[in-house]
This record gives sequence, C-alpha cells and structure tokens, in this order.
Amino acid sequence: VLLVEDEAQVREVTARALRSAGYRVLEAADGPEALRVLAQERLPVDLLLTDVVMPGMDGGVLAERAQAAGRAARVLFISGYAPGLGSPEGVLGAGVELLSKPFTPEGLLLRVRALLDAPAGR
Repeated sequence: VLLVEDEAQVREVTARALRSAGYRVLEAADGPEALRVLAQERLPVDLLLTDVVMPGMDGGVLAERAQAAGRAARVLFISGYAPGLGSPEGVLGAGVELLSKPFTPEGLLLRVRALLDAPAGR
C-alpha cells in the first residue's frame, strides 16, 4: 500500500493501522514524493491510498499518473475537507472509491480489504 497524506499525524495513524493488519506500507507526504517512491519500487503497488486535496498535486492527478504508468493497481481516496467538491465525482470522476475522514482504523481496514478483494477492473 502506498499511503499519500500531507498531514503527518493522519499519515502516521493510518500507516500504523495498516501495518498492524500486516500490510506493507510505503509513505509519501505529497504527490511528487509519491511518484518518486513509485519509480523506486520494482513492482506496482496493490493499492494507492491518497488524500484528495494536497498542496502541489491533488490525489486525482496523482492517481491518473500512477495508473497510466501501470504503477498502482487500485486507488482509494481519502478526504475530510475538499473545498467546492460537492460530490467525489465532481473532482475525481464517476466510480471512485472514497473514504471520508475521520475514519476509524476498523473502517479503514474493512474498505482496504474489500477493495483489494474486489474483482480487477472495479
């Protein structure tokens, strides 16, 4: 799992929850750093878990670039505050997977597992 979150505390708590469930977690504080991490990894990541609104590069652009390069199999967006978002489809497109902040570790793990277990192409 590549976790991309600009808020250090949220990133730390989220990474801890994922690691406690046995996931290998790579971390990045923003989109450009995430792209560098992906470039260094030999294999694509199974899940890109990214905040929607971040400085420099939003999660939607990051996901497009990672998936176009074949570096991220699935994407789960997380967001607590997205000015003018209205609906996730308004910024990210239809059919996106979105987990709203605040979320519990249990809620996070349920969504991650469900997304990883879903048929490819979902």
